[in-house]
Amino acid sequence: MNIFRHFEERVKAGLEALASEGVIPPGLDTSRIAVEPPRDPSHGDLSTNAAMVLAKPAGVQPRQLAEKLAAKLSGEESVTEVSIAGPGFINLRLKPDMWRAALPAILRSGATYGASDLGKNERVNVEYVSANPTGPMHVGHVRGAVFGDALANLLEKVGHTVCREYYINDAGGQIEVLARSAYLRYREALGETISIPEGLYPGDYLKPVGAMLAAEHGDVLAKMEEAEWLPIVRNASIDAMMELIRGDLAVLGIDHEVFFSERTLHASGAIEATLKLLEQKGLIYTGVLEPPKGELPDDWEPRPQTLFRSTQFGDDTDRALKKSDGTWTYFAPDIAYHFDKFNRGYNTLIDVWGADHAGYIKRVKAAVAAITDGKAEIDVKVCQLVRLFRNGEPFRMSKRAGDFVTLRDVVDEVGKDVVRFMMLTRKNDAPLDFDFAKVMEQSRDNPVFYVQYAHARIHSVLRNAKEAGVDISDDSLAAANLTLLTDEAELALVRLLAGFPRQIEQAAVAHEPHRIAFALNDLAAAFHGLWNKGKDEPGLRFIIAERRDVTLARLAMIRAAAYVIAAGLAILGVEPAEEMR
Repeated sequence: MNIFRHFEERVKAGLEALASEGVIPPGLDTSRIAVEPPRDPSHGDLSTNAAMVLAKPAGVQPRQLAEKLAAKLSGEESVTEVSIAGPGFINLRLKPDMWRAALPAILRSGATYGASDLGKNERVNVEYVSANPTGPMHVGHVRGAVFGDALANLLEKVGHTVCREYYINDAGGQIEVLARSAYLRYREALGETISIPEGLYPGDYLKPVGAMLAAEHGDVLAKMEEAEWLPIVRNASIDAMMELIRGDLAVLGIDHEVFFSERTLHASGAIEATLKLLEQKGLIYTGVLEPPKGELPDDWEPRPQTLFRSTQFGDDTDRALKKSDGTWTYFAPDIAYHFDKFNRGYNTLIDVWGADHAGYIKRVKAAVAAITDGKAEIDVKVCQLVRLFRNGEPFRMSKRAGDFVTLRDVVDEVGKDVVRFMMLTRKNDAPLDFDFAKVMEQSRDNPVFYVQYAHARIHSVLRNAKEAGVDISDDSLAAANLTLLTDEAELALVRLLAGFPRQIEQAAVAHEPHRIAFALNDLAAAFHGLWNKGKDEPGLRFIIAERRDVTLARLAMIRAAAYVIAAGLAILGVEPAEEMR
């Protein structure tokens, strides 16, 4: 049970009772009501802002409404104390049994604990990674890949139907560069001595592509004009790079359901059809844009352009849809692509982008609002850069892929689970430092070790209990006398476990999976603190031979903690450790 959601319902029931008594008008909007832990734990277990947000529409003073609502809540069986703080916050203190009751529920649910129907099977499209198919994934892609995948897991946890999607940018000028780079490697495979001109891709990862082309075509391509060999090499290169990228993603445990090709938008006429709809809405016109602010680019000139009325939907300026040579700008197929998502049944769109695309957000939001008539919402999550360090010093790896550090370089050195967890230890829009030495430290300062160690310690205790003849089955532990959990450190751990469903739902609503990593760190700290307390006070140890009843209650508590840690790690895409080596 989600205790916070339960009491949110009780608060709303109390307000309905007040409405029926004529104290407040019926039908007030209660969507902004929240039930949360109070900022100061000394104030109680729960706090609600109900009186604060409803006082004005109800036409009463916040304090007056709080007193009326507090009287209703004081009648709840599980509430021991109701108080009013400040201008009208209502604080509740609960009986410990209300918190303890979460433990059997966790033991019954196992690692599925925290799942809910909040999403009501609403379909959500999460597009992430979408790296240009011009080479292996580098460290700059890792954070967005992990963030997007964890977010998809989080949304599924609360009942959404999620599509994990990758947009293949296979129609731009960088693809022509890729094809010409691969063609040089093809000629190299035929025995020629080549040099890579500036502007082409120098990485050794294209050598296998060249060898594959040589094996399949012999010297036939070398005898063709560029117009003939270019499409053949381009298609082969894209396929090879996407296979490479899929392999890179696999080492992170990431598997997209949909890989959408930009080229299909061009070939199908979807771009023209989408822009025609915008034209029919009066949202496309021919005009001249204001010059860019600051120093003008050398190639800028005021000229008539095909423009989208982006400012009508909150953007800073209208946006060009065609280049001077008559071809589409990047923005045009992006509009068609997002409209395609909408037509596939997704009203909630989430795009995960790199920091260098932040300036593109307003125009895409404007386009989605325009083309869907406001029926679809898009949330663009920007992932800031990852800075690499070793022992506190800036670090660069030198590899054969070119002038960048590959995703596989990082995973090979520290492992998938470490990479995934560490990429979620900061909010996505804050820079993240990744120190190869520190992420492998076995210390409290290393969050992934700290959380994994808590899970492993719990399993060590359970193994010891089993060897001592204790029945550690979930059914046995769920039947334990939990009223024996009375120490404040024990109750603090139980409160964290009981509050986990709320943290999952809040993280899902905010589209912020890093909150789960934070919650796991807090849970690990509470467990380790209790472990250390037991070392100093033998009466608080988890296994007490002469007190089987106390032992079962404490084992139930820590077994529940292990399940919650495993549930949280599953959202992050990390395997829980049962032993630390």
